[in-house]
Amino acid sequence: MSGKAKLTPRKLMELAIEVMRQSVPEPRPDGKASPKVGAVLMKPDGTMETACRGELRHGDHAEFTLLERKNQGNKLDGATLFATLEPCAPGARRDPKVDCAERIRLARIKEVWIGIQDPDPKVARKGIAHLEQNGIKVHMFDRDLQEVIENENKDFLGQVLERADAAKKEPVEFVLSPLENKLPAAVMTDFSGEALALYRKRAGIADAVGSAEFNRRLLQQGLLKEERRSLVPTGSGILLFGKEPRRAMRQAGILGAIHYSNGEQERKEFDEPAVMIPDLLEKWLTDKLPNVFDRSKMRREERPALPFEMVRESVVNALIHRDYGIEGGKCQVVVTEDTVTVRSPGEPPPPITLEQLQSFTAPMLSRNPALHFVFARMEMAEEQGLGIGSLRDRAKELGLPLPRYSWDAPYLVLKLYRSAKSVIRELPANVLDSLNAEERRGWEYLATKTACTRAAYEQHMGVDTRKAQRHFKRFVGLGLLRKVGASTSTSYDVQRL
Repeated sequence: MSGKAKLTPRKLMELAIEVMRQSVPEPRPDGKASPKVGAVLMKPDGTMETACRGELRHGDHAEFTLLERKNQGNKLDGATLFATLEPCAPGARRDPKVDCAERIRLARIKEVWIGIQDPDPKVARKGIAHLEQNGIKVHMFDRDLQEVIENENKDFLGQVLERADAAKKEPVEFVLSPLENKLPAAVMTDFSGEALALYRKRAGIADAVGSAEFNRRLLQQGLLKEERRSLVPTGSGILLFGKEPRRAMRQAGILGAIHYSNGEQERKEFDEPAVMIPDLLEKWLTDKLPNVFDRSKMRREERPALPFEMVRESVVNALIHRDYGIEGGKCQVVVTEDTVTVRSPGEPPPPITLEQLQSFTAPMLSRNPALHFVFARMEMAEEQGLGIGSLRDRAKELGLPLPRYSWDAPYLVLKLYRSAKSVIRELPANVLDSLNAEERRGWEYLATKTACTRAAYEQHMGVDTRKAQRHFKRFVGLGLLRKVGASTSTSYDVQRL
């Protein structure tokens, strides 16, 4: 398909998905599923061309078909590419084949929009990193479209381990993170048998811990490396399963702290293997914070002191997505009477932005794919995601204010609220003093939304239009709301101080 078009990025993402659905599966006797991949090229002259996997020859990548078969010799300087799957990176293909990320760079394409990460934990994000390191601007598809791509490729994604085991002949070494390297003096006995057994149980792995097949899985996932015919742990492997991860990386683990209402404090270091920390942290908090009674209903009902599902999701995200290159920082979980605050070293993984996190629209992307893959297999993390969807949805189910993301260098800070009233008590003193009792109730309601119209506010609060106008003017003036649009289409984005 080719022609002239003036389309928005969203329309081109949708077109790439339409093209993806035309992919031709490879005739494989082993039953392995082929990925469905679509690519759209917007050329500098305004013309557009598309290609899907296997379109002209079985097994040919969509990017190869588009750049080498349909545009060989054409000048593509400054073009923009949309691809539903992360382009393969150096080392991902058998010699002498050239990887797609390298082809994109050589074609001098300036901007690439990517649907989802490569599902192979040993190569995920490396195509993205190669493009970014060579000055190519990278964006991810909108979150809802990523989910469409994953659903269309569920058979392929389900066979990711087998794909990870594909043989490679002398691949070019391309390291996304030092965690992929073996650690000096690390040996297999540094792994905790208890941590490995927990992984095996939660992930439903049939192979026994320590067996050749079990170790092969760890090798496929980048948690072991082969050196001189021996297997040695990588940094990711030690973080996840090491008996004493902090001996190798002092930034490993999590620091927990509880600030009681009487002014007393309690701290605890969690230095165990990462796969064990969420359970240990939850048990510690459960023992220290007994259940409370909700007297707002006709019958007194016991409920947990914390929204533990949200706390667990936040802790797992912090372990997975933190920047382990920041050696002076450690993940922290701080519990107060009103909030649970999780601090994770490092900014959001590019191209994710803080604004996308704050509005719960961030695309799915992992900073440390090997860690993410293990936690996802254990059903403790969203596949390829940042967990923001489940955090938002669970807060709504519990009637809690939506979580708040902020940046406090060098930490990405996530604040969870323990009750509806918490969001009021957490307001800065000058803002709180500016609100009357009715406006405070209004802010409780707005804090459960990402955006709101004045009409919806009027209906919920039972106030007339003039009063709602006064409230919204006050909220805008205090920086609690931001006006979007005009006239009948006006809405207000909720700002989280």
